[in-house]
Amino acid sequence: MTRFENVWVRLAVVCLTCGAAHGSVFAQGQGSPASPVQQPVVQTPAPPPAGPQPPAPGAKPAQPAPGAKPATPLPTQDTPLPSGYVIGPDDVLMISYWRNPDMSAEVTVRPDGLISLPLLNEIQAGGLTPEQLREKISKDAMKFLEEAPTVAVVVKTINSRKVYITGMVGKPGFYQLTGAMTVVQLLATAGGVQEFADSKNIVIVRNEAGRQISFPFNYKDFAKRKNLKQNIELKPGDTVVVP
Repeated sequence: MTRFENVWVRLAVVCLTCGAAHGSVFAQGQGSPASPVQQPVVQTPAPPPAGPQPPAPGAKPAQPAPGAKPATPLPTQDTPLPSGYVIGPDDVLMISYWRNPDMSAEVTVRPDGLISLPLLNEIQAGGLTPEQLREKISKDAMKFLEEAPTVAVVVKTINSRKVYITGMVGKPGFYQLTGAMTVVQLLATAGGVQEFADSKNIVIVRNEAGRQISFPFNYKDFAKRKNLKQNIELKPGDTVVVP
């Protein structure tokens, strides 16, 4: 091969090599379209379920807002009331409103049977049971409140159930009738009948329906187990006279 032919062979090899390189580049640039760029998936959080949810394990319970006062439970009648009890003068009552403490009050029943309450002013309490008074207060309060109030009436002290004894006994005066009490029990509480008393002619005076009635009591007969029915049960306001 001549020198001139050798040069042409080398040029052909170089061209073939460049062509293969360009073809490879072209194949890479003009081949199948590039895959689309994947976008990051954004997850939207699910809305919380409706209604109050229990606290997470270990979480502290929610605290009331600063200055907020928790609702105080209404008081209840701890001491049982005597059978047939009605409110009377000098009784001490606690009137409580649920979520309205400004209207609550501790009151003493006046001799005329009235009590004074915030906003409602004077209300008749004497002669009513605690439940009847509660209903009356709830009804009257509706004139000033948008919703029916929850009211409690608690009798703290009973001072109206009194019986009186006078005459020839050790300790005459009045005694609180906190439960059932008979004539003989009152005589014993008052120190007993004195030596020179006319124990055969003891009298129990009672006011019923605006008029006074009397019941005789012969202490000597009772001591001999005679006429035991005369030892009647006393009622508030009764007066036992021992001449």
